[in-house]
Amino acid sequence: MNHLDPLDNQNLQRLQLFAYLLPVIGFFPALWTLYRRQGTREQQAVSRLSVTLAFAWLLGYILLLSGAQLTEFWSFRLLFMNTMLTSGYFLVSVWLMVRLWQGKLPRLPGISPVAEGKVRKHLSE
Repeated sequence: MNHLDPLDNQNLQRLQLFAYLLPVIGFFPALWTLYRRQGTREQQAVSRLSVTLAFAWLLGYILLLSGAQLTEFWSFRLLFMNTMLTSGYFLVSVWLMVRLWQGKLPRLPGISPVAEGKVRKHLSE
């Protein structure tokens, strides 16, 4: 008897990749995929990229927010930079989704090699 995997369908696999690329929310299913060490190579690569982007955004967000609360003079500037960082994170996520929709592998110069190197070392293998 054949065991049919419901995610064998290409459209469902692409939808799953879209879920990984959702800003903030997509971090959790991506991390779960890496933790379980399951999924195709493409799913693993997109999961690593999503986790790397989310960690980088969260680190920048926390540092800028804490810096804004520590100083009165730089407060507005740091909060503005925090807003730009968050907007950039969301725009990059949408851009990666568009690339995925076009049938291209979502990759970012500078970030993808880090995701494939460091994050793969600690989360995938």
